Amino acid sequence: MPRRARLDAPGTLHHVMVRGIERRRIVNDVADRKNFVKRLAELCVDTKTRI
Repeated sequence: MPRRARLDAPGTLHHVMVRGIERRRIVNDVADRKNFVKRLAELCVDTKTRI
């Protein structure tokens, strides 16, 4: 049974975690990490989200 959608009101705080399956690494090296952070930063700008 799917989870019910959460309320998402402007200004609401969210605790977000990024974790690989079975707690595996989600980035393999410095280049992967830099790419991940860069893409995350771009999404934050596009969606007006602050981290």
